[in-house]
Amino acid sequence: MECGHCGEGLSVPRGARVVHCAHCRGVTRVGRRHGAMGFVVNMITNMAGGGRTRPATPPRLREAGYPRVRGDKRALLVGISYTGTHLPELSGPITDVKSMSFLLTQKYGFPSQCVLVLTDEERDPYRTPTKSNILLAMRWLVHGCGSGDSLVFHFSGHGDQVRDEDGDERDGKDEVLCPVDSDPDDDGSDIRDDEINAALVRPLVHGVRLHAIVDACHSGTVLDLPNLCKIKKY
Repeated sequence: MECGHCGEGLSVPRGARVVHCAHCRGVTRVGRRHGAMGFVVNMITNMAGGGRTRPATPPRLREAGYPRVRGDKRALLVGISYTGTHLPELSGPITDVKSMSFLLTQKYGFPSQCVLVLTDEERDPYRTPTKSNILLAMRWLVHGCGSGDSLVFHFSGHGDQVRDEDGDERDGKDEVLCPVDSDPDDDGSDIRDDEINAALVRPLVHGVRLHAIVDACHSGTVLDLPNLCKIKKY
């Protein structure tokens, strides 16, 4: 179902009476039709033909023209060279994205129409890797995902650390990804790990597999996951 506040697609747990939106943090009441669970069953059960119904596409995703997902594989690939910005220019991110796209489509069977690419070479204004576009594309990546889906998020670009403002970081710093419109005088212009977690991690339902490949400084905890793996080197 859609969030009653922002239109984001929401996955409805069995028996839920209200659903919390990870994007806007609004609360939407679950409608009841055709019996106690009729509405929920209509939204998430498998169809007779073996397919799975997906929530209606939120208005902002329709406006952006991001690809309509078919099948159980999709990927978001972001590469930023930062040409003409205050950040040092990088020569590899665009090539990284092209290589990852080739790997996913040719080796792992991802449909090419289900791979969304954002780079600073794109002419489509919705595919330029600004902060708002990257967060919107993250919503596209997880929208309507279900058990058995395989999702990939790949980012190649600059990363940084800023002061933690909500007290949830042991070291007092949030890890961030730097979009193409990053502003050195505005910490809010970068994408904090809290925002990434809210956009990519919290909406995942049981059985969804997300691979995140982040080639950026300070990227080890940029998804703000509850567990940290430390590998001992011998």
